[in-house]
Amino acid sequence: MKLLVGALFFLIFTTATAQSASDQNSHIDSKGSHMKSELRSKLILTLSVAQKIAAAAEAEAKKNGWDVSIAVMDDAARLICFLHMDNANNASSDIAIAKARHAINYRRDTKFHEDVVAAGHNQVLAFPNVLPVEGGIRLIVDDVVIGAIGVSGVQSPQDGQIARAGADLLAKP
Repeated sequence: MKLLVGALFFLIFTTATAQSASDQNSHIDSKGSHMKSELRSKLILTLSVAQKIAAAAEAEAKKNGWDVSIAVMDDAARLICFLHMDNANNASSDIAIAKARHAINYRRDTKFHEDVVAAGHNQVLAFPNVLPVEGGIRLIVDDVVIGAIGVSGVQSPQDGQIARAGADLLAKP
């Protein structure tokens, strides 16, 4: 008799709990559908596109005989693609990543902040994770920043030239 009452209690309890969880989930689903109109869609930088951007930058570097490091990041500053060319100096790896991170986090090309510092506004140097040296460029599609490319290994204007070659790939039809 105790076994039968215990089994009956278990059956009733688990059915009620399952129904309660189901009710809670349907409430969440209906809320999610309601909120969908307030959510935005966005373009995501894929590995395939990041590799093409890096390859375009690498081609520009090779054309000029420059050995560099190239970092491509998404809009959350996650490293998607990285190239370290033969004979590029060791420090260029970290610097390329830092330039890309700067461009994405500040939504400004690193050259912008380099010019600000050159104009005497040194307070920029106190910003977190700042590297105001040309060579970090935003990746922009339809006026939206989807990532950034950072290049290091030669003079800053040359790093910028290489990065621009990669970024310009997105502007082509």
